[in-house]
Amino acid sequence: MGTDIASIFASGGWHVHMVEPSEERRSSFPDRLKAAVRMIPGGKGEFSFSLYAFLRELPWAKIQMAIECVPENLSVKQEVFAELEALAPPGIPLGSNSSGFPISLIGRGLATQERMLGLHFFMPAHLVPLVEVISSERTRPSVADRIMGIMSRLGKRPVQVRRDIPGFLANRIQHALMREAFDLIDKGIASPADIDAAVRYGFGFRYIAAGPLLQKDLSGLDSQYAAAVSIYPDLCNSREPSRFLREKVQAGQIGVKSGKGIYDWPANEGARQKALYEKRLRRALDILLEEEI
Repeated sequence: MGTDIASIFASGGWHVHMVEPSEERRSSFPDRLKAAVRMIPGGKGEFSFSLYAFLRELPWAKIQMAIECVPENLSVKQEVFAELEALAPPGIPLGSNSSGFPISLIGRGLATQERMLGLHFFMPAHLVPLVEVISSERTRPSVADRIMGIMSRLGKRPVQVRRDIPGFLANRIQHALMREAFDLIDKGIASPADIDAAVRYGFGFRYIAAGPLLQKDLSGLDSQYAAAVSIYPDLCNSREPSRFLREKVQAGQIGVKSGKGIYDWPANEGARQKALYEKRLRRALDILLEEEI
């Protein structure tokens, strides 16, 4: 995620300062950055960046904002933010790309929480337009507005989340869908392949043209209300992950990186599917960009 996010700024003409403790990862960064920048529509062909092993090495007087992209581990994120607060001059916004931890929890106990906010990108960050700009009760509104403007100028589609509730905005909607999908598998009602097809070729197909609320206005809220009366009582409302998901994770069958997940992943098939996935996203992005133009 760090590389993909860096590519967004690099393609927009920013000089990117990348901190990576691993020497191996640092050495591969230029090629990975170049590949990501090449896929961003309208990006600058030339870009500049610097690599560092430690935060303290950054030229902080030149930095305009900082984004943390460390693994999804709360204590690690809190340590990084404590160091960022100590090093970054007061006017620099500090953002976290956490997909689940509220910024109020990451910055808890720190003195400058008014400049801290969630800045949640979606994989692959260089292709998915959406960015969530998430404020805590302590985040200064002008900081969120400033970041919204930067994201817009970089060609992203920022949305403002005014309270840092668990899952923020998009992930809450996505997990509601996933809970129902896994429940349908648990109950033997549909196969994973048919669930994927139902979303891709059914209601998901429409979402590139209209979000769920606009689509319901187009089709009629009376129909939505009538369907809700009969369907809502039967929907899954479990507070625990599904049996199917739990058993997969406990068995170490976590997807492409383990060779088996919901589907089987023989050698090279994961890379092939990822390339196909990015190709489809790029074509979908062209539709959205054409609309913006």
